[in-house]
Amino acid sequence: MESKDAFSHIDHRGMARMVDVSGKPESLREAVASGRIIMGSRAFELLADMRIPKGDVFAAARIAGIMAAKKVDSLIPLCHSLPLHSVEIEFLPDEKDSAVEITARVKTKGVTGVEMEAMIAVSVAALTIYDMCKAVTKEMTIEEISLDYKSGGKSGTWQRKVREERT
Repeated sequence: MESKDAFSHIDHRGMARMVDVSGKPESLREAVASGRIIMGSRAFELLADMRIPKGDVFAAARIAGIMAAKKVDSLIPLCHSLPLHSVEIEFLPDEKDSAVEITARVKTKGVTGVEMEAMIAVSVAALTIYDMCKAVTKEMTIEEISLDYKSGGKSGTWQRKVREERT
């Protein structure tokens, strides 16, 4: 019998394993993740004015994030393949910090959660923004990628405590 604190992806011999979720009941599962990319004033100005030479940055980043969420099982070892019912990605420009806040919300009805799908969506959306804007500047930083909320399953609902206001 495994203790409550045991790692679920390690078997009794210490070997990596994919967790057997076949006996778990389905439930509606949702996860919200966020992150940001800081890009400097010149790139931010061009992005805000839709003048980045490569085209519509947010459209490309949104599609890339959605596609990535659908591929988590091929990116992260031992993750289960999940039928995703919804992936939404939002971008909020932050003029004060010359940054873009990225939020991903992922939903499914299944036997395991979608936290990794939400965090991968944010990560790849941020990397796509970097790729689309790197001709303007390479001085960009991707930061604060985190799970903010999850619901469903045996552990129920969890929400990150509010972050301190940026100074």
